[in-house]
Amino acid sequence: MTGTAGAPAAAAPPLLDVNNIEVIYDHVILVLKGVSLTVPERGIVALLGANGAGKTTTLKAISNLLRAERGEVTKGTIEYDGTRVDRLLPDALVKRGVIQVMEGRRCFEHLTVEENLLTGAYTRRDGSVRADLELVYGYFPRLAVRRRAQAGYISGGEQQMCAIGRALMSRPRMILLDEPSMGLAPQLVEEIFGIVRRLNTEEGVTFLLAEQNTNVALRYATYGYILENGRVVLDGDAAALRDNEDVKEFYLGISTGERRSYRAVKYYRRRKRWL
Repeated sequence: MTGTAGAPAAAAPPLLDVNNIEVIYDHVILVLKGVSLTVPERGIVALLGANGAGKTTTLKAISNLLRAERGEVTKGTIEYDGTRVDRLLPDALVKRGVIQVMEGRRCFEHLTVEENLLTGAYTRRDGSVRADLELVYGYFPRLAVRRRAQAGYISGGEQQMCAIGRALMSRPRMILLDEPSMGLAPQLVEEIFGIVRRLNTEEGVTFLLAEQNTNVALRYATYGYILENGRVVLDGDAAALRDNEDVKEFYLGISTGERRSYRAVKYYRRRKRWL
């Protein structure tokens, strides 16, 4: 036992710690401008903002997929489980327990659903792949029914389920989930977010999700960060963000008074207050 008797216990370090990172594409295009965020163990953290705010770039910086798109982290650090990981190869990070589910699902269309799921276990050398496949089918019963169908011929919702299931096959400790609601009907969005919550509570999987659907994300996440133009302009508990007047007006579409100018209020006032 360590520490001084009677002293409060130290807070557990975050599972993921992104510290003041900058990202540049093609050596000239500055996309992220000092982004910092933390994700606790077993948390669900939402990364929010409009299209082009820098959400996907943030996830790719964490998963080390930027190099494939001529991007690089030029400043700051990324630590996972207390170890700096921003210089690792993507497959090495997967072996450590971090995997990204890409925007747009990215299923292998010519493979069956089950073959897609099995590709998620390519880094593993243990004998429990079949048991984990059944675990995935337990969370996504539709995939069990469609296991022999080619992924290119299943619905968008089923493809999203397949992409998440494929990530689960790597036995992740953390999943970076990019725009899970994109192109899906509201009922399917609720179903998928409900499964995300179950995976979090029942399997202990930590989630960092990038999402434009602020309303849904803040109902399922415990904490949120709002990005604008490559910077974090606001963060807080999900409940506090839902009650924030600026968030209500500009991200949830709820106005409590006279409509204000997006330019005059959202950009300039926030810039002065938080940047």
